[in-house]
Amino acid sequence: MGDPDLLEVLAEEGEIANKDIDYSFQMSESLSSRETSFLINEETMFQKNQQSKDSIFFRDGIRQIDFVLSYVDDIKKDAELKAERRKEFENNLRKTGLELEIEDKRDSEDGRTYFVKIHAPWEVLVTYAEVLGIKMPIKESDIPRPKHTPISYMLGPVRLPQNVKYPHPEYFTAQFSRHRQELFLIEDQATFFPSSSRNRIVYYILSRCPFGIEDGKKRFGIERLLTSNTYSSAYPLHDGQYWKPSEPPNPTNERYILHKNWARFSYFYKEQPLDLIKNYYGEKIGIYFVFLGYYTEMLFFAAVVGLACFIYGLLSMEHNTSSTEICDPEIGGQMIMCPLCDQVCDYWRLNSTCLASKFSHLFDNESTVFFAIFMGIWVTLFLEFWKQRQARLEYEWDLVDFEEEQQQLQLRPEFEAMCKHRKLNAVTKEMEPYMPLYTRIPWYFLSGATVTLWMSLVVASMVAVIVYRLSVFATFASFMESDASLKQVKSFLTPQIATSLTGSCLNFIVILILNFFYEKISAWITKMEIPRTYQEYESSLTLKMFLFQFVNFYSACFYVAFFKGKFVGYPGGYTYLFNEWRGEECDPGGCLIELTTQLTIIMTGKQIFGNIKEAIYPLALNWWRRRKARTNSEKLYSRWEQDHDLESFGPLGLFYEYLETVIQFGFVTLFVASFPLAPLLALINNIVEIRVDAWKLTTQYRRTVASKAHSIGVWQDILYGMAVLSVATNAFIVAFTSDIIPRLVYYYAYSTNATQPMRGYVNNSLSVFLIADFPNHTAPSGKRDFITCRYRDYRHPPDDENKYFHNMQFWHVLAAKMTFIIVMEHVVFLVKFLLAWMIPDVPKHVVERIKREKLMTIKILHDFELNKLKENLGINSDELAKHVMIEENKAQLAKSTVYSS
Repeated sequence: MGDPDLLEVLAEEGEIANKDIDYSFQMSESLSSRETSFLINEETMFQKNQQSKDSIFFRDGIRQIDFVLSYVDDIKKDAELKAERRKEFENNLRKTGLELEIEDKRDSEDGRTYFVKIHAPWEVLVTYAEVLGIKMPIKESDIPRPKHTPISYMLGPVRLPQNVKYPHPEYFTAQFSRHRQELFLIEDQATFFPSSSRNRIVYYILSRCPFGIEDGKKRFGIERLLTSNTYSSAYPLHDGQYWKPSEPPNPTNERYILHKNWARFSYFYKEQPLDLIKNYYGEKIGIYFVFLGYYTEMLFFAAVVGLACFIYGLLSMEHNTSSTEICDPEIGGQMIMCPLCDQVCDYWRLNSTCLASKFSHLFDNESTVFFAIFMGIWVTLFLEFWKQRQARLEYEWDLVDFEEEQQQLQLRPEFEAMCKHRKLNAVTKEMEPYMPLYTRIPWYFLSGATVTLWMSLVVASMVAVIVYRLSVFATFASFMESDASLKQVKSFLTPQIATSLTGSCLNFIVILILNFFYEKISAWITKMEIPRTYQEYESSLTLKMFLFQFVNFYSACFYVAFFKGKFVGYPGGYTYLFNEWRGEECDPGGCLIELTTQLTIIMTGKQIFGNIKEAIYPLALNWWRRRKARTNSEKLYSRWEQDHDLESFGPLGLFYEYLETVIQFGFVTLFVASFPLAPLLALINNIVEIRVDAWKLTTQYRRTVASKAHSIGVWQDILYGMAVLSVATNAFIVAFTSDIIPRLVYYYAYSTNATQPMRGYVNNSLSVFLIADFPNHTAPSGKRDFITCRYRDYRHPPDDENKYFHNMQFWHVLAAKMTFIIVMEHVVFLVKFLLAWMIPDVPKHVVERIKREKLMTIKILHDFELNKLKENLGINSDELAKHVMIEENKAQLAKSTVYSS
């Protein structure tokens, strides 16, 4: 029987709903006093030079190390309290059946750190495998793997060897039960449970093991001990070195196989060993790499089409009528443009922006409309096919019924510790921790206020950057537009481009600074909300971080795309920001080139900065930590010490990886009409990102605790929201930021040249302003030999009775823009809905496989129970036949249920 006090504590905390769980502590009294004394004191008897530094076993070489705790003697005022907590915690771990072995600090490399090695014996593993509902193999599957298609044979160079891609055969599985151990394929108890399942079970015990009562409240969980620095770290071990295989007769360690076939940059073109990743790191990390790999594959098609659109713009650049007219000395060279700022700026000739207009044509041409529509359809296909990929993954990784399991488990220990109330669960009919809403409301208000404040700070910083651009624009203009500007000078670096470049770089720096501080604050606030489960915690943090980063990274792009140059007024009637700075005008070629510049700097800068940070940061920390640790080179630098000196991936490590990918997805979809090369940049980044993430997980980080997940969670809803928003943003970019609609209106309605319909468009798109109408405080000083200047707008000339009012062409262009937005959105949304309707969420062959596996599992369980009944029950043939008939009826009922589902 188990320890009644510990059982009562766990039962009170509501962790185990099963009434028949007293066997989970059957090991608590099986340790004799002699064995306990050996576990605590044997370090003085052991010769460390007899053990390999890569050993992952206890000193006996038999019991595998499933988890390691480390701590350092603390001489501060809490030293005695921490020592008492550790003693109580470790005693309670032994009562649950776990076996502990302690390494004294005198044997550690740094001479300061104690290591507590934990082993889960067979009795503990089978107990908690049943409690956690872990599925284990009962029979090798007779369902063949998907066959290669003719196209797949062309992808031979990217394929991995079969023994790496599929390290284990496929099995029919069932939830493990200790009473049915004969049913499962147990060849060796030491290797039956994979190391990922073992460390998951041990962590489950660690997170719920009590260490005392303080301030009248029960205290439990390794996370609370880590937070209070009672222990310095807790981690499972890597199974060996990443640069060499395990020594015979041991099988090759999975870490080495992963590094050799996955974490090498020379394998950037190879597929990922997804099953091996799942087996080693758990389903949650595995599904992230499945998603990242699938997203990268889909980006390839978008990158090819985007590159084709860019090449089209490059080839047609020299034949573009608008650029030709702007660069022509007789056309653009004779057009005197109005000053771009008050007093300081001078008049300038249109052909001074010749190179800028040609460069603008690369991204603002007829293919822009096609690519915007294509990306609206691409994002739909991406999300619909991801649903299918995810459904196939759920079947292949035994996650079909995982959602029901997760509802029963994964209560946060912090939530239980803070709860003072309990209520009856309507489903389980068990008393469980409960926190009334009124206790959370103050934190919800604080959380909302904080998010609003920081989003306001982002908007304020964007306004500050706008003010900077307006302030320095005059400087750039006066420097670049001296008297030489009235000559026929062709320059790419116009004042607008120069200001946009420096402003974008400054904005990127501000983004990084705000992001650094907000990450810390949002994590703290989310903890204060006291979420009930880990899923609720991640969802709350995800919402906060995404809202902030959405505003942080995209606000500048939204400003350039939809506000800049739209409300500037006209010469003599300009609008002013804070009654001081004149509004920013777009380049004569449009604001699209400035949006492209902004997008390129922020997107590329973020990706380069992120990859460098991910690679350099853990590498530098690990180097410094090893350098400090290796003070006694004659001592054994053991496996647990090597892993201790690695960086911790942390519970939110995967969260930030998803966040980075989703923000990149926004750049690729929301503003892609302005930059067709965005998918190509994202593709190159992701190819590098996969190998960087693999390299750092395999070589620079401690092994993470395996955890399960059947989807990418709340990120999928965010992707759907961004996909819908991207249709609207791209439609507005084409209509209001690009120059394609005004050109089409001129082509079909206002052109008078039958042979060259676009000839005269530049002159048509520029209105005339009388210099004498300038207010005195805005006009440049000095006499001029011209009496008018031009500006970009559709207004009546000064000699018209409605001078400077919008003319009819302005309203025609506006109507065309609105019509285009409505038509494009309806066409794209119609195609999206049709594709979503036509593509099933779960492929037919996956549905059939799931039904086949359920049917076979039921049959295997049925046959097992009948055979067990025949062997164990001393009943006559009539009674046996009756039992057989009852069991067959149950199996037939279950079979019909499977088919109907």
